[in-house]
Amino acid sequence: MSAPAVPTHIDDPVNAQILAVSEDKVQGFHRSPLQAIADASGVDLDTVIARIRAMLEAGTIRRVRQTLLATSLAPGALVAWRIPQDRVKDAFDFMFTQDPFSGHVVTRTTDQETPGSEYRLWTTVKVPHPFDMDAHCRYLMAQTGATAYKLLPAKNLFTLGVGHVRRRTIEPGDKTDEPGRVQDTLVVELTEREWRVIVALKREFAPDELQAELWAPRAAEAGETIEDFCAIAESLNERRVIGRFSTFLEHVKQHVDGTRVTRYNALFHWRVPGGMEVRAGREVGRFHCMTHAYWREGGPEFADVNIMGVSHGTEKERVLAHKAAIDAHLEAEGIPVGYTNVFWGGRSEIKPSEISPIAYRAWCESRGIDPATMTAA
Repeated sequence: MSAPAVPTHIDDPVNAQILAVSEDKVQGFHRSPLQAIADASGVDLDTVIARIRAMLEAGTIRRVRQTLLATSLAPGALVAWRIPQDRVKDAFDFMFTQDPFSGHVVTRTTDQETPGSEYRLWTTVKVPHPFDMDAHCRYLMAQTGATAYKLLPAKNLFTLGVGHVRRRTIEPGDKTDEPGRVQDTLVVELTEREWRVIVALKREFAPDELQAELWAPRAAEAGETIEDFCAIAESLNERRVIGRFSTFLEHVKQHVDGTRVTRYNALFHWRVPGGMEVRAGREVGRFHCMTHAYWREGGPEFADVNIMGVSHGTEKERVLAHKAAIDAHLEAEGIPVGYTNVFWGGRSEIKPSEISPIAYRAWCESRGIDPATMTAA
């Protein structure tokens, strides 16, 4: 008799127990991250490995990798693109398949014609030093037919996590006791040796690579002993370059069993008085429904909003209820909101942004671009 199939859907109790930890609770670098998931979830290591492998093979989990705090490694921004409607699909495909420095690629619309509603395509972009984001975006404009773009770099981050399985059960208004932590976006300079470790560290894992000892093959790939590899990774962790070890769910597309982790992806905009951005961002960042919260300056194209954040949900009205709870909290805290809006996500693809300057030069050369023309004027 054949062995019973390993459950791969997110509603399986053991899988949910594992995912509640593995999505975003294993912060920083761990020498044994799968053991850390086992310890925190209460599921034995062999089962954790078997379940994550099976979910990855089934597509329930779309990738397993050690994330980096990319804002510490390469300047980046959220980018809003104004593109003729008949060019949006091709532009989306180009950003996703041809530009390794674009990460999230999402089409967005509003419920009404409001400031910025003509910007239908939104991406994240990371461009490593010494190259220039504006030069990169001008190249993407020429390739896609975009007529304008708006760079929205983050001045501060207030929350950055996923936890879609855990967030399915939270109630509007659920929040932490303390405000969100302020994270800066200063870029850390790395040596060539540290970049080699970073490149090996961040590459996603194939199912057969998931084992109790993850890092020995990556250390060899970087030309390091396992001890030196881990020591360098721990040093980078102390410098706040390392993010979390994570299993990323396929949260937008339908899984093979017909379920979805989320259905609605909302980008919230708020305008608060100048000087209150950090305080407002920390208050938004304490709400469990938020996967991202930032201080970004929207400028006149977006009614001068300055706090943005992303929330996901399976029901539109529930996502709006979460936002209403945040709006009420800001008012109760004496933080006036002069303007607010919601941009709803449509088609969405997500991939890790490339951040290596070595990779950027190679990409330029592969496309017949002189790398010198992509630096700041």
